[in-house]
Amino acid sequence: MIRRLLVANRGEIAVRIIRAARDLGIETVAVYSAADRGARHTTLADRAVCIGPPPAPASYLRHDLLLQVAEATGCDAVHPGYGFLSEDASFAAGVADHGLTFVGPPARAIEQMGDKAIARKVVAGADVPVVPGSDGVVADVGEALRFAADAGYPVLLKARSGGGGRGMRVAKDAAELERSFPLSRQEAGATFGDDGVYVERYLPRVRHVEVQVLADHHGRVGQLGERDCSLQRRHQKLLEEAPSPALDDRQREELCAAAVRAARAVGYASAGTVEFLLDLDSARFFFIEMNTRIQVEHPVTEMLTGVDLVAWQLRIAAGEPLTLDRVPARGHAIEFRINAEDWTQGFRPSPGTLSAFQPPAGPGVRVDTHSFAGATVPPHYDSLLAKLIVHGADRDEALRRSRRALDEFHVAGVASTVGLHRWLLEQSEVADGTYTTSYLTERT
Repeated sequence: MIRRLLVANRGEIAVRIIRAARDLGIETVAVYSAADRGARHTTLADRAVCIGPPPAPASYLRHDLLLQVAEATGCDAVHPGYGFLSEDASFAAGVADHGLTFVGPPARAIEQMGDKAIARKVVAGADVPVVPGSDGVVADVGEALRFAADAGYPVLLKARSGGGGRGMRVAKDAAELERSFPLSRQEAGATFGDDGVYVERYLPRVRHVEVQVLADHHGRVGQLGERDCSLQRRHQKLLEEAPSPALDDRQREELCAAAVRAARAVGYASAGTVEFLLDLDSARFFFIEMNTRIQVEHPVTEMLTGVDLVAWQLRIAAGEPLTLDRVPARGHAIEFRINAEDWTQGFRPSPGTLSAFQPPAGPGVRVDTHSFAGATVPPHYDSLLAKLIVHGADRDEALRRSRRALDEFHVAGVASTVGLHRWLLEQSEVADGTYTTSYLTERT
């Protein structure tokens, strides 16, 4: 087993990793920027080291500093969490080159799945359906126009690297494609340092459904069911639930089997998520990407299965074989992302000091957070304050408990999205589970 772990992240995911490590008897070393001095993760770890000024490129994204801290503090493993360096293949390789264990998949798997054009080819070779699209990155707008003329409009431009919807644009006709192509490349290049884009057929009525997989270094690959992440704003997830209200038993079985094939095809090991679009018009599902890290919404699966996914990441990294086989999912779970944003003002970020932070409790309620009254919400990073996860015997009970929990959730000093989630649960399409990925875009 790992003896001492460097937690190369901040916020609630750093707290989550530290707690999982402690349960396994692993010592932890936290890192923090000057903006995070006194943050919750620094007080929970066995040791905390400042690694630089607030901007992430000067602290949390510095490969060299993180590896220096790991070596100086006697760590034998590094957990990147999500975001920051979690899907940076060069960082994973650098950890290994320094004789440390990277708590995540092999660098090659990160690299292949990080290039969405390559990822499409890899999984298609494993008989996993993909959205009809260009054969890799398109060289110029002329090639994009030729693909669209053959496939038909609308089409979707997507960045080869990265995620979060950056570089993604829908074109309804040739004129819009000509306008959007340079903008998509420019945004992709500025965000990811890679301006490569490819083109897919755009599916207007879809659900975004992902499958949680676990794989070890002995060739075993398992799945723990799906999560529905269709409630989004600008391709950013706001609410996730499981099981998906949009799937029947046959679709669920086929989807999960396809996710396992995709993980095997790339030689995966660790926790990962295979993401699909479910086309409501054809009732077919299509692979879109694989996230080679722990997901923000992983507690949804944990609430349904009782499996500690972060603990399994650590156990797999230490070489343990995967022993989970068809773990039953019980009931229904929903996760609400509580961000420091003013959702009534275009989701404007709301940094500041939390004058009050009172999360809910009670049966079926879990809150993953690093926040507390008096804590500072810095402007430099993601605005996530907490994740509220609610479980019920069925979807109706989960929704009732969610309403109660959101009514109990009190945040003051900064704006938050608690009110947004209260509003969402009042909407009929959310209550009956018939929403699509465009639901919120059409209403805000």
